[in-house]
Amino acid sequence: MTATATVDRRHRGSTRPRTIALRVLRLGLAAVFAAAGAAKLAGDAAMVEMFADIGAGQWLRHLVGALELAAAVGLLLPPVAGWAAVGLVGLMTGATLTNVLVLEVGPALTIALLVGAAVVAWFRRDDLRAPAGSVSRSGRRGRPPAPAGRWLPPR
Repeated sequence: MTATATVDRRHRGSTRPRTIALRVLRLGLAAVFAAAGAAKLAGDAAMVEMFADIGAGQWLRHLVGALELAAAVGLLLPPVAGWAAVGLVGLMTGATLTNVLVLEVGPALTIALLVGAAVVAWFRRDDLRAPAGSVSRSGRRGRPPAPAGRWLPPR
């Protein structure tokens, strides 16, 4: 056995629990946001009443529901999971502020969801930095990167 094989095996073993935990977090967040988005779009009485209390109109309920469903789908697709999580961080920031300033309810749930989405975004940050179609640090293939010091126009 070579030293390289030993290092690769140790590296792979040390990241496996993190990979599994991140996948479980993504699936859990996707389930929560799919259910919440579906309830908003279906016109659940509690959701209609909550958005009436906010005072922005029911169009906001439809928008938030659609964004939550889109993010739930995005969390299930690894290439866009980081972007979906970034969107959820923004959505949950707004929800937290609305809970505290408008609805005057505790923000614990929205803060927990915000932190969960931020964790996903952090661990998928390489996908956020890579230009569309290029090879990211996570090893995803696509259009090869330009040689160092040289810019190539998009195809």
